[in-house]
Amino acid sequence: MNQMKIGSFFKELRKEKALTQEQLAEIFGVSRRTVSRWETGSNLPDLDILIEMADYFKVDLRELLDGERKGDKMDKEMEEVVLKVADYSNEEKKKLTRRMHVLFIAGLLAAVVYSLLLFTDNADNFFGSVCLGFTSGMMVVGVIMTSKYAVKIQAFKIRVLQRQKH
Repeated sequence: MNQMKIGSFFKELRKEKALTQEQLAEIFGVSRRTVSRWETGSNLPDLDILIEMADYFKVDLRELLDGERKGDKMDKEMEEVVLKVADYSNEEKKKLTRRMHVLFIAGLLAAVVYSLLLFTDNADNFFGSVCLGFTSGMMVVGVIMTSKYAVKIQAFKIRVLQRQKH
């Protein structure tokens, strides 16, 4: 997949509609900087946005991913499969976000408890150490999950789980 070619195609489609990057960003609910990254090929939209773009620009998803127009149209069955994959992907993102929220809240509560223990000079016991450790761990997990390495970690996890099944 040639991201530069795809980005150029995005730019071409935007210009055909006589839109600015700001206007396109508003249509798809992203920032102008995000649209710029798509057009330079340094980043690609999520699958759900790609599907919206294909619909908006009246092109096939395959054309967006190839970065050029095709003569034959994508059949309906293939489009339905892609939509199902997008729905699945969105559900997985929602599950991960919910898990992260729960962990964040638990880490925040541990930080509050540790702070209370500090003020009462009881932080140097086992419970205080557990709270401090949990809070620190949640901070590390939060940094990792919001970084670019989260996708790599998720892919590694899937590979490991698939090996265990076989």
